[in-house]
Amino acid sequence: MQTGHVTTPFGRRPMTLALIKGQLETAAPQKGRPVDKWKIYRDACDARTRLGLRDRALAVLNALLTFYPETQLSSDENLVVFPSNTQLTARANGIAGTTLRENLALLVDAGLIHRNDSPNGKRYARKGRDGAIETAYGFSLAPLLARAGELARMAQDVAEERRHLKILKERISLRRRDIRKLISAAMEEGACGDWGMVETHYIAAIGRLSRAKSAQDLSGCAEELDLLHEEVVNLLELQLISGKTDTIDAECRQHIQNSNTESSYELEPRSEQEQGEPAMPDKKPRRETPQLFPLGLVLRACPEMSAYGQGGRIGTWRDMQTAAVVVRSMLGVSPSAYQEACEALGPENAAVAIACILERAGHINSAGGYLRDLTARAQRGEFSIGPMLMALLRLNGTGQQKMG
Repeated sequence: MQTGHVTTPFGRRPMTLALIKGQLETAAPQKGRPVDKWKIYRDACDARTRLGLRDRALAVLNALLTFYPETQLSSDENLVVFPSNTQLTARANGIAGTTLRENLALLVDAGLIHRNDSPNGKRYARKGRDGAIETAYGFSLAPLLARAGELARMAQDVAEERRHLKILKERISLRRRDIRKLISAAMEEGACGDWGMVETHYIAAIGRLSRAKSAQDLSGCAEELDLLHEEVVNLLELQLISGKTDTIDAECRQHIQNSNTESSYELEPRSEQEQGEPAMPDKKPRRETPQLFPLGLVLRACPEMSAYGQGGRIGTWRDMQTAAVVVRSMLGVSPSAYQEACEALGPENAAVAIACILERAGHINSAGGYLRDLTARAQRGEFSIGPMLMALLRLNGTGQQKMG
């Protein structure tokens, strides 16, 4: 028990349970090697935002430490300093008396010092016959020694947060520059696509960035800009590749690479066969389709899709495509409409389109007609999955379940 170390403040200053708890926790600092008082002070300065302290309070703490004669704080020594307000004011850059008292109270509330008031409220020390201090009344620095390790960890955490924030801001700056210049290049040189819409999404993302206050908000903005950057690069890359490998398509009419893959067609009959029409011959199938977006990001934007995966989860693109067939049937989308979407968008993006439609199912009258419209727009180079996916990602990120 440490009952002898709990004291109450002089005068009208109230006692609180928080002050009692703080005194009990620092009543008897653990024995160990002394700690440099200025090292503790620097850690407290670095952690000031977490401690709720302002610069003036730290200046007062600095002044209090100067009245402790040793450089090292040790549990074997008396840790009470007893300067008058006049002395403290002089060493705290001449701050006003009212400001001094306010900041002393902040240091007490933050648990960095304790009051050890005398019966009359004066600060002084009583020495023994050998000249050593027997009793001192003033401010105890014992909490600083007791919390030295905690303050060091807090300072380290703050430094890591600051480093992370700096990296995050650099990433955002690079993405802003890249997207802006890529859009400008595409518009100035006449690249195919709805670049006005892409620019609208970019301006909206920058608007949200200006309102971001916390690291979490900035991280969300960075993720959105990453997604938009990936969309822009993919649109340009696929057009440039198409221009090199397909001279017939001189007008660059598509944003997403068309392909007749064989990867998932055993799940659906061919649309031509279903409609009694002959299949188109002599087209060399491509077995790989670009995966424009990470699967994890797609599932964050379209969380309802996971319920239709095997065992209630989707872990691979194959799972995603299998679930899309189930959802396609549930939504009333015909096999032919889904087959055409696979050919226009690629099987992965067709599955993503189904997932997006599922999220919007309550606002779409005909899922099959909607998918055919998206397919036709994609074939004309007027549609890509990215903007739809970003809109859903933003809505689901704010807790909304449906996209209007």
